[in-house]
Amino acid sequence: MKLVVAVIQPTKLHAVREALDNIGVTRMTVCDAQGYGRQRGQTEFYRGNEYRTNLLRKVALEITVNDDFLERTVETITSVARTGPEGTIGDGKIFVLPTEEAIDIAGGRRGPEAV
Repeated sequence: MKLVVAVIQPTKLHAVREALDNIGVTRMTVCDAQGYGRQRGQTEFYRGNEYRTNLLRKVALEITVNDDFLERTVETITSVARTGPEGTIGDGKIFVLPTEEAIDIAGGRRGPEAV
């Protein structure tokens, strides 16, 4: 089992959810997140004044998948969350972490069956 953490643009959330649902990944946690990478924030103008935003809004998806779903999950997120054919700075990141145990609280199942 693996925990896939994908930090993506908020505008891509709906498309990523639908694409994951189409490949059979139907369970995930969605968290609002703020941060920055190479783009280092944004400069905006409001009523003639310049404001610098240091943290940009993102969405973090947390998805636990069995090993046989890992590659198609990562490939789906990568292809759908990318803006443009080659992507741009700020499209996001995907992290894959090992998961030692999964426990279904309601059913008491453990391991891959709990996912």
